[in-house]
Amino acid sequence: MSDTRRHIHLEHDGKLLLVDLQGNGPAIPQMGRKGEGGFSIRLPTPEEAENMGLTWKVKRTNRFRLGQEMHEVIVATPEISWPGEWAWKDAVISDSEVDPVARESVYRTLHRVVSKVVVTNPSNEVLMAKVTRGFFTGCWTLPGGFVDYGEHPREGAEREALEELGINIQIPDPIGETSDGFGTESDTIVRQEIFTPDGICWLSFTYKCEADIPAGKIVPKDDEIEEAKWFNKEEALSIAVSLFDIEAIQKFL
Repeated sequence: MSDTRRHIHLEHDGKLLLVDLQGNGPAIPQMGRKGEGGFSIRLPTPEEAENMGLTWKVKRTNRFRLGQEMHEVIVATPEISWPGEWAWKDAVISDSEVDPVARESVYRTLHRVVSKVVVTNPSNEVLMAKVTRGFFTGCWTLPGGFVDYGEHPREGAEREALEELGINIQIPDPIGETSDGFGTESDTIVRQEIFTPDGICWLSFTYKCEADIPAGKIVPKDDEIEEAKWFNKEEALSIAVSLFDIEAIQKFL
């Protein structure tokens, strides 16, 4: 698109290259600063970074809209040693004099951590829930959701199963990651994926747990879950929509 603004997000071990409005850098944000309605620090353009003598390895290109403008941000790793004089990435978001495009770019490079659980019964069926809100409204998914701050993904999966379906499960934790240790085997899939052009990055932890829970003991959460059922592997794969769920069902059943 002719009206798309181009930027480059050069990041190395927690450091990010920012420049002033004239393209000079590095510029350093100040956490908690309140601006006067404009901004004085931004991401460089690829041409400005080249003029600084920088080269890089491209990871991906993100595209998103802010207000009426489209932005294209090349996310790349600079081919230099650790740039100690660059800005700390963590300081970018809280300085209001940093261009919103730079703050949005940082936001999109942060992982969204979710955890799920494949609950199987003695008949080797898997428990799935039909959700009424969120990314997969109207679809069948494995129990799970976002991991809370300060929470281990294994604990998050157990909590989500209780909140969504009213069931208490124990996911095996033989090496004691979150407790004194439980069980002898632990099956876990850790998967990272970026699904859309805007660059939101998902990190998914999916666990396996065996539990013999009668249908009458499953109590779906009123405002989130329409119903929950046990399915065999073929049935589950035919209704699953999440790539994370499909991969876990294929592996664990």
